[in-house]
Amino acid sequence: MTTRHLYLARHGAADAHGELTDIGHRQAGLLGERLAGVPIDAVWHSPLPRAAASAHELARHLPDVPVAEAAELVDHVPYVPGPAETPPSRAGFFDGLDDTEAAAGRRLAEALVARFAKAPDTTTEGTRRDTHEVLVTHAFQIAWLVRHALDAPPSRWLGLNSANTALTVIEYRTGLPPAIVMFNDMSHLPADLRWTGFPARVRP
Repeated sequence: MTTRHLYLARHGAADAHGELTDIGHRQAGLLGERLAGVPIDAVWHSPLPRAAASAHELARHLPDVPVAEAAELVDHVPYVPGPAETPPSRAGFFDGLDDTEAAAGRRLAEALVARFAKAPDTTTEGTRRDTHEVLVTHAFQIAWLVRHALDAPPSRWLGLNSANTALTVIEYRTGLPPAIVMFNDMSHLPADLRWTGFPARVRP
């Protein structure tokens, strides 16, 4: 049975202008070192500069692996919960997001799932093998793919967050539910580079 392995990573730490910082470059390089022993077929990244720069930085450790942009990985709100679904701590979070933007986010989320959240296509000769792809994207998109893999209610993406260059791995096989192998794993990062992208507080 063939398996599609998705290695999801939030971009490295970025500045207020959305550009990768020196810390972000270091984080992405360390993630690339971690993935160097995996037979990666492709690295896909969001169109935004912080994700593109992270993808190219980590790909320095993956010789001859193609790196390409995927529009579906762009930062967007995948689903706007109704009032009854919105936790009190998120009250006002979606203020200013109009119906047109919400609909566009839903379409992007559907396209993201349709393109990446599925088992390999084994109908073509020569494609009956496992595939390994890195997706360098944003916290919301990782949360949406994890929520989808768990078949959780749409609003549950709100309860998930990823640190910069933390690794999440999901496996897809035909006829079986997706398997979440790991989520938000930062073991490739030294302590001083972990938990960026989260509110500052004491972390384990």
